[in-house]
Amino acid sequence: MAKQLKTPARATTPSTNKDAPLKEDIRLLGRLLGDVLRDQQGDAVFQIVETIRQTAVRFRREADAQAGAELNKLLKKLTKEQTISVVRAFSYFSHLANIAEDQHHNRRRRAHLLAGSEAQQGSIAYALEKLHGAGVTGAAVRKFFKDALIAPVLTAHPTEVQRKSILDAEHEIARLLAQRDLPMTAKERAENTERIHARVTTLWQTRLLRYTKLTVEDEINNALSYYRMTFLRELPALYEDIEGEIAEQYPQRSSGSNTYRDLPSYVQMGSWIGGDRDGNPNVNAGTMQLALARQSTTILDFYLEEVHALGAELSVSTFLAGVSPEVNALAELSPDTSPHRADEQYRRALIGIYARLAATARAFGAINILRQEVGPGKPYQAATEFSADLLILVDSLKARHGDALIKPRLANLLRASEIFGFHLATLDMRQSSDVHERVLSELFNRAQVESAYASLPEDKKIELLLAELNEPRLLYSPYIDYSDETNSELTILRTAHDIRQRYGSRAIRNYIISHTETVSDLLEVLLLQRETGLLRTEANHGSAGAGELMVIPLFETIPDLRLAATIMEQVMAIPLVRKLIAKQGDLQEVMLGYSDSNKDGGFLTSNWELYKAETQLVDVFNHAGVKLRLFHGRGGTVGRGGGPSYEAILAQPAGTVNGQIRLTEQGEIIASKFSNPEIGRRNLALLVAATLEASLMPHPSDSKHMKKLAEFENVMDELSELAYQAYRDLVYETPGFTDYFFSATPIAEISELNIGSRPASRKATRRIEDLRAIPWGFSWGQCRLLLPGWYGFGSAIEQWLAQGENKAKRVATLRAMFAEWPFFATLLSNMDMVLSKTDLAVASRYSEMVVDKKLRNSIFKRIVGEHERTSTCLTLINGKKERLANNPLLARSIKNRFAYLDPLNHLQVELIKRHRTEMRDGKVDERVRRGIHLSINGIAAGLRNTG
Repeated sequence: MAKQLKTPARATTPSTNKDAPLKEDIRLLGRLLGDVLRDQQGDAVFQIVETIRQTAVRFRREADAQAGAELNKLLKKLTKEQTISVVRAFSYFSHLANIAEDQHHNRRRRAHLLAGSEAQQGSIAYALEKLHGAGVTGAAVRKFFKDALIAPVLTAHPTEVQRKSILDAEHEIARLLAQRDLPMTAKERAENTERIHARVTTLWQTRLLRYTKLTVEDEINNALSYYRMTFLRELPALYEDIEGEIAEQYPQRSSGSNTYRDLPSYVQMGSWIGGDRDGNPNVNAGTMQLALARQSTTILDFYLEEVHALGAELSVSTFLAGVSPEVNALAELSPDTSPHRADEQYRRALIGIYARLAATARAFGAINILRQEVGPGKPYQAATEFSADLLILVDSLKARHGDALIKPRLANLLRASEIFGFHLATLDMRQSSDVHERVLSELFNRAQVESAYASLPEDKKIELLLAELNEPRLLYSPYIDYSDETNSELTILRTAHDIRQRYGSRAIRNYIISHTETVSDLLEVLLLQRETGLLRTEANHGSAGAGELMVIPLFETIPDLRLAATIMEQVMAIPLVRKLIAKQGDLQEVMLGYSDSNKDGGFLTSNWELYKAETQLVDVFNHAGVKLRLFHGRGGTVGRGGGPSYEAILAQPAGTVNGQIRLTEQGEIIASKFSNPEIGRRNLALLVAATLEASLMPHPSDSKHMKKLAEFENVMDELSELAYQAYRDLVYETPGFTDYFFSATPIAEISELNIGSRPASRKATRRIEDLRAIPWGFSWGQCRLLLPGWYGFGSAIEQWLAQGENKAKRVATLRAMFAEWPFFATLLSNMDMVLSKTDLAVASRYSEMVVDKKLRNSIFKRIVGEHERTSTCLTLINGKKERLANNPLLARSIKNRFAYLDPLNHLQVELIKRHRTEMRDGKVDERVRRGIHLSINGIAAGLRNTG
């Protein structure tokens, strides 16, 4: 047999051709996809796809008009069956290109680490070096981690287009692709290629789409897959990384504390899935119970798996190394009495811990325990008991030269037990304020307290609510019949109480009020909690009150944001509320909505009103002596607060972070950030690093700086008003704009897609006001306009420059704002990214679907004009003619992938035209509908942050 030669790992350090491995991976995956296409669909279909691909690339990269005409001709000639195959091919290529890019990001990061480069911006090491250089002490850093709470909150929204089966296949392709960077023999490389080929075949033969409407249960299960992929292992490992970085940057003498418990659980996971009922009739008490049951099963399965593995690893014999009396006590409680393990006390103790975990899982409703326990055990009453048992093992090993045995698994398991408990993630509850008002109106009426509560003026509502909160009796009576809505809402709150008793107080901690507009909106939820045992007041308990759930207002629209500080000032001045806040550790959370404020007022105004609301809230909270925690309701697309989280956190106004931040992760952004474990840990580290920097880096406060900041803020006030007028004039005041939107985007087809349990609109209307912000932004992304991420900026800048006599001075001011103000720099950076993904040529094809030619030309012409103004003004300020000049990696990515997106967009237009014609004729071809939905999936995957 010929000698097998080693294939070297791919070079990752030369700076001359950093992207060569990425191109190699994309070529490999593209070739394998082509092979699968030929095998599955035949050579004729393969040739069609290849011709379209080559023509699209020529059209995109060379701006060849003839190629564009050829592309249109090719696409129009396709049969329905061919169209489906072509759409699938390009959609899968988008997914595969994402995998290759993620792998390349990991590769480049490892190359930096291997080269011993300076700490990368966004890393924990970089943040700590920066703080150390600014004179921040180690004591301040450790205090930050002691008090901090950083919580990514996973939410289910109608832009989540990934099925779990697809995620699993892609996860395996990513793993196999990463292997190719290691040294391999020729045979091993060939076997690796065969395995990737098999997984690409699996992808091709697996449905991208759901044929039935997604349920809340599906959303719960889908989200839990990311815990198994990433969070369960990577989050505890991140703690270890951070503790190591702190020890290196801020060494200190040993204080006798336990290395593995020096820092509390400052990063915790949150979820809305199963508890967010705002506008979703499918969420109720049952889905809350289901969410916690599934979450608990997921984390207990992990604990059981890890404890079993530890039992195999910790084969320490007492003949060779002693154990602590506490370990002996645990071993004696174990059901394991085998003489073969009489000297293996750690193993016996772990067998007992496993038995207790299995009993706990059964107590929570688990039916199938993967490995049967040796004998019965007593269920843990709380996760802290499980952590305490693990700590006994840690302490014993540390005291007996067993430190090396702690780190591989036990340390991270102990940390996981503290992070995830038995609940895995905190489930937030959310409901709209108008629902609370209806429920209380009925309760007041049936109790003969107030017959027309909803009609009362605000001051009378507050007076009545406070009086009722001081009453010892309840409004509710089990002997009175109530509406289904009232019964459901009260049952949900009672269920929350039961869940907290069952899974621990961290299982449900927050109650979020959508559409908070008045003080009474918060008091209503307090009263509903009082009615269901979640709030104890002096009146009904005879002692100082305490609430189990923090009541959190969500300010969403522009008017709501402007009232946020005033409402919170009035609420915190109420003695009862202030006492409850004191019981919460003098901390209160406020949630800010990015999506609806953008849909309401446009990109520039939304961001500015959020900024102002935050600064005003800081002043109000400081005056009240209460610590503010902001919960940022960010989406995937820039129009919904998306963009790089690191830069977004650093751009927050001074004093608004302070070690406390929660933020939503939504739609396909969850897959983008957390489906790859290495990238997932990197994204979690970015959150921690940004929060650390934003909280502890000294902010300039000298008079010169404050004067300049005030000048910048005054300019933003003027720009915001101009941008608001331009945006509102188009979206809400232009006759026929709604018709244009529903015709020129795939909003109707998105509403049909089985990608979320929540309706696309809050009401059965075509009003923009009633449409949910997520499908609003998603639709603009599909047609490649991404209008919510830039519209109004150009008009605002142009008009503002024209208002002053000295235009050059005004331009200089804008450039100074960009250079010196992180808020403005981040705003423009995000808009730069959105503009780079905008394509007017593709968007014009969508506008052709507007039947009214006059309306079409009028509105599209305005959009094109604003786009040109915005691009020109951005260049004027940042000095860059090319988009993404400061982000060449993303610029190259867009250039490489968009040639493959163009065919999907053109096909989507053709399919929508056919579908709408068939709908008018009363005929619906499921092949056409499926093609549209496949194209939506592929375009979303290609754009990556459109949710």
